[in-house]
Amino acid sequence: MARKPSKARSSGSGPALTHIDAKGDARMVDVSAKPATERTAVAEGRVVMSKATLDLIASGQAKKGDVLATARIAGIMAAKRTSELIPLCHPLALSKVTIDIETDDKLPGCIVRASVKVTGPTGVEMEALTAVSVACLTIYDMIKAVERGVHIEGIHLVEKIGGKSGHYRAGD
Repeated sequence: MARKPSKARSSGSGPALTHIDAKGDARMVDVSAKPATERTAVAEGRVVMSKATLDLIASGQAKKGDVLATARIAGIMAAKRTSELIPLCHPLALSKVTIDIETDDKLPGCIVRASVKVTGPTGVEMEALTAVSVACLTIYDMIKAVERGVHIEGIHLVEKIGGKSGHYRAGD
């Protein structure tokens, strides 16, 4: 007989998980009563590689084409499709998505930053994190033939503005 997996419940010592109902089942949060406000989220991650691989990207000589332009487009597309990838996310009509990629010789590698904006009843943290993740994966995909040891690290929420919980900034 197959056992039913245990369900996450609040321990009573902290806030309850919003995506878990009273029975412990996953649920999509009802945001219908929340006011539509402007909300922004910024996320960041890094793709670490050898200096030679970074130089190849910076010179525009990668075999598959313009690595950074392709990663920007992939990140924007991913932000727009987050609700298709993360099961309990709401589909959102995003008003702005920007992907900034900076090459860093000290790392060496690329620092990827996504900024996402919406006017709506729920935030865009997942969209920003998804955008960074996919942009980083795209960089990896485009250079893996040159260097398999590339790694992705430090994907995190940098800042969130708007909504009931207000302003959050990493490190504050």
